[in-house]
Amino acid sequence: MRFVFKTNYIQDIRPWKDGYQLSLYLFLLALVFSAPWLLDDFFLGELTNVLIWAIAGLGLMILTGHTGQVSLGHAAFLAFGCYANVALIEAGVPFLLAFPLSGILTGVAGVTVAIPALRLHGIYLAIFTLALSILMDDIIVLAEPITGGVTGKFVGGVEIFGKLVDRWATPVEFFWLVLGVTLLVTIGYINLLRAPLGRSFIAVRDSEVSAQAMGVDIARTKMISFALSCSVTGWAGALMGLYAGAFNNETFSVLISIQLLMMIVIGGLGSIHGAFLGAIVVGFLPQFLSISKEYVGAIFGGNAVAIPGLEFGIFGMILIAFILFEPLGMYGRWLKIRTWFELFPFYRKEMFKRQKSYLKTERLR
Repeated sequence: MRFVFKTNYIQDIRPWKDGYQLSLYLFLLALVFSAPWLLDDFFLGELTNVLIWAIAGLGLMILTGHTGQVSLGHAAFLAFGCYANVALIEAGVPFLLAFPLSGILTGVAGVTVAIPALRLHGIYLAIFTLALSILMDDIIVLAEPITGGVTGKFVGGVEIFGKLVDRWATPVEFFWLVLGVTLLVTIGYINLLRAPLGRSFIAVRDSEVSAQAMGVDIARTKMISFALSCSVTGWAGALMGLYAGAFNNETFSVLISIQLLMMIVIGGLGSIHGAFLGAIVVGFLPQFLSISKEYVGAIFGGNAVAIPGLEFGIFGMILIAFILFEPLGMYGRWLKIRTWFELFPFYRKEMFKRQKSYLKTERLR
């Protein structure tokens, strides 16, 4: 067994539990930094795609995982951030200024959406945001002078300090750009959860009545959560546009919103780790299926048959399996395994048993 004894307050609020956990994070970070020398351009591009999905997952995790507000419309904010970034670049704004501005503008749009959604809860909020995602498709088509409509937009590389950063021409430089944004967003998220605002998010998620009794301004907290969530999602959308190169109204469909929500559920709601674990599943699942079909075709003979909807079907089965057998997601399963090794032979299954009874204040929501 291994115990961690905390002797001061700094130990309690720091991002890592002990030196062992810090060493694991540093090893993982060193492994990611060495990716350009370990992977070829194809797999480096796939890793870049995973990091972009992780940023989008972190954006939704702020709203759904830590504030408890379910959203099925974050594809709309991905699209908003993507088109805002492209419009600013086409207007002559340098990328280093256009990129942060695209996230800020998306956050402002999120606040605008949050105002009528403040009184909605649960399924009603999900339906509202789902309708927003569907409506965004029509808005992109109608705003053809800005968005290009059905034809869409084509984005080449961007210049940063006079150096070309392009998904296809310079994949290594593009990887460093995405990795830098990922680290900044992750560090900001970690510090947000340690701040009073982040604790207010969690209080609203657990019980709005109890949070209000503790002095938390529910409406203000939800509005800030929407703004921060949409800003981070807007940055992910801007990077998705640069990664895809060409996009139109069908690129950010409602299926992306559903896939994004399923991603954080599979990874583990309410944890930063869950956003990254879910992004790995979403990012590598298409390639895994493609490689698997090739192996199946080689074993049984003949060409691999393309099955429409196979990716979403398998993704749905994975989600159902997690909901039935591991509601805490991949990170929740890892916590159970780690706790088993740390407490052996004193580990008990009931430690992670879900509570079936609720406070009376919960019934008043």
